[in-house]
Amino acid sequence: MHIDAAGLLVTAQFITSPNCDERPADTEISLLVIHNISLPPNEFGGDGVIELFTNRINPETHPYYQTLQGLKVSAHFFIRRDGTIIQFVPCSQRAWHAGASNWQGNERCNDYSIGIELEGSDITQFTEKQYTALITLTKCLCDHYPIKDIAGHSDIAPGRKSDPGSYFDWEKYGNGLRRDLIMRSTSSDLVK
Repeated sequence: MHIDAAGLLVTAQFITSPNCDERPADTEISLLVIHNISLPPNEFGGDGVIELFTNRINPETHPYYQTLQGLKVSAHFFIRRDGTIIQFVPCSQRAWHAGASNWQGNERCNDYSIGIELEGSDITQFTEKQYTALITLTKCLCDHYPIKDIAGHSDIAPGRKSDPGSYFDWEKYGNGLRRDLIMRSTSSDLVK
């Protein structure tokens, strides 16, 4: 895997999301945020996530989609159940994945993070192919950017978000990475 000068993973399918903007000037990318998503909820393999991240979701397709009308969100990467990686936002830009967030006293995590969405849910185990792709992608990103920490969405938005959920195996993920890279905090650590 390789990230090019534009911040694109050359081996990934790139689907442009309009839900991004410029990072603040002189901001280092220092955090990876792990999420899970499935649309419709707990259903895998469809185009719901792609449609959400590209503002093309049809509220008539599924009753849950009516709750998503007007929502403008994205992530840099989406890893499907079979390990396929889709990129929506160049790493050089700010994707809109974290929302109201705080990591170690620093708010607005979108400014300095890369968001990775795993196709899954809080009640489903992730696949071996997803872990393999996630570890490989993480190593690639860490080789290219000064990433210091990795956290879950629940770590940067405690009480508001629960993903990647209890079925995400942090130990399995961490075993493929430098031991000091994954840093997770409790909600009391995040609020200063």
